[in-house]
Amino acid sequence: MNWIILLTPLAAAVLIALLTHPHKRLSVAVSISACFISFISTLMLVFDLGALPLGSFTWVNLPEQSLIIEIGAMNDPLAHMMLLVVTGVGLCIHFFAYGYMKEDPGLSRFFAKLSLFMFSMLGIVLANNLVMMFIFWELVGVSSYFLIGFWFQRPSAAEASKKAFIVNRVGDFGFLLGILGVWWMFQSVDFTVLSGKVDAMQEGSGASQNLINWMVFGLFMGCMGKSAMVPLHVWLPDAMEGPTPVSALIHAATMVAAGVYMLCRIFFILELAPSTMEIIAWIGIGTALMAALIATQQNDIKKILAYSTLSQLGYMVAAVGIGAVVASMFHLTTHAFFKALLFLGAGSVIHALHHEQDMWKMGGLKSKMPVTFWTFLIGTAALAGVPVITSGFWSKEEILIAAWHDHKGVFVIGLITAGLTAFYMTRLFLVAFLGKERSDVVAGAHESPMVMKLPLILLAILAIIAGWKFIGIANFIDPGFDPNHEDGFIVLILSIVMLIIGVGGALGLYWNKDKDPISLSAFANKFYFDEIYHLTIVRGQNAWAKALDWVDQWVIGAVFVRGLSEFCGMAGGLLRLIQGGNLQAYVFIFVLGVLFVCYWILFRAPGGL
Repeated sequence: MNWIILLTPLAAAVLIALLTHPHKRLSVAVSISACFISFISTLMLVFDLGALPLGSFTWVNLPEQSLIIEIGAMNDPLAHMMLLVVTGVGLCIHFFAYGYMKEDPGLSRFFAKLSLFMFSMLGIVLANNLVMMFIFWELVGVSSYFLIGFWFQRPSAAEASKKAFIVNRVGDFGFLLGILGVWWMFQSVDFTVLSGKVDAMQEGSGASQNLINWMVFGLFMGCMGKSAMVPLHVWLPDAMEGPTPVSALIHAATMVAAGVYMLCRIFFILELAPSTMEIIAWIGIGTALMAALIATQQNDIKKILAYSTLSQLGYMVAAVGIGAVVASMFHLTTHAFFKALLFLGAGSVIHALHHEQDMWKMGGLKSKMPVTFWTFLIGTAALAGVPVITSGFWSKEEILIAAWHDHKGVFVIGLITAGLTAFYMTRLFLVAFLGKERSDVVAGAHESPMVMKLPLILLAILAIIAGWKFIGIANFIDPGFDPNHEDGFIVLILSIVMLIIGVGGALGLYWNKDKDPISLSAFANKFYFDEIYHLTIVRGQNAWAKALDWVDQWVIGAVFVRGLSEFCGMAGGLLRLIQGGNLQAYVFIFVLGVLFVCYWILFRAPGGL
């Protein structure tokens, strides 16, 4: 059954590329059907509804080097939960994408790439070893490059796809070094085998702690790239150049969550390096705060949600860093629902406004797009963490409670970030949906078709109920999960206070405003990360390249290559001058030679005059 889940989207991508590409509707049907089959197969696997037994086969077997790599599949609650998220949310996004991209001339190409991405992402989830995970990790990178740059005619989209690809390679290089370190230390890359060896190692081993720390940090670099942690976060906001369904699928629900899933999968290895876990926690919560501050001054509706994604990913990574793995996966799951909902809601607005994305050119959409309005409100409430009734509250609360007990610094910054989240999401909602119409493009706005509204409604329901106790997502991930809620009431009160401050501050500043009353250039310019990278890395690389080019041309080329050849050429030219074929010249040179010999014998040689 796992192979049906994995290979069906790949078969769809190949079928569309080779056969159905000229027929747009047929291509869409093939892609959506493949995603639906994967989703149904996942349900059968997770709930044991007659699913076939999981299988595997040996891909590499080098007993002399103690290297055995299998192509197989994990069959545990962690994989099951992620499979449900990827296929379930992916299916909703597929339906929405058809309505959003219906008139695009590249519709078949889009759905072929979407299916390829689904195959790659499902491969990461099912991988039973680090090498198999790395292979699909790279395939996800390639797929995201295709989808971000789908509208390659736009220079900004082409640049964004290249930026995402290159920045992720930096993280992936560290990930690869970490995998090599794991194999060198444990002579295995299989998760089950590694778990047993790590347990044995914890009981007593002389392994160098510095080596373990570097190995774990290398593995974490993979997460820094895919999940866009500081300082490798700069690709994610630019990736909004892709179609909005791509933003929802890749940059809200699945791809960026792959890094967090990987950390949860190898958490037993992370535990070997407590000092590195401390670094992971601070990088995660630092990213959460930084992204939230930047989001408060963005005007592009998709970029606000992009920085919100960065912030929530920071929560998840920080949770792993303090050891709250179940809370991290719980938040990953609920976040997938409400963030996909928000991105699709933004897509509905952009579709209705003829691809206008500046929220200050919106307004007055409540009456024109009621379904989008109410579903976006639910997503906003879930992301802001409105108590009790939203899933986002319950999952974020688990992270804050864990931080309260285990890491007060992470708790304080997490609480401040929660207030900022409520602030910038209320700001977005007020400006985009309420108040008066701020541009002519709003006058012709209308509600999206049913194929786009239905996914919004389904995701809105999940954004509300997914965190409720009777749904039991946390206990599904870990049946033995027993959170420590001894001081939960204090955390609850503090969370509500920050929510009130955030919402109240946004209401006071942005109610019925036509322009932003606040101007903080550092936040608006994303703390100048892109400019700093351009001045240091880009210009530095260009300067270094020019220096090497000068050395190549004038030192290696002019002196050692062309210099030697030109010297030989000049010497040959001089010799040609005296080999002109003129008898008188030869006699003259002969006489000169005789005179020189005589001079030498008579005056210079020993015994001469």
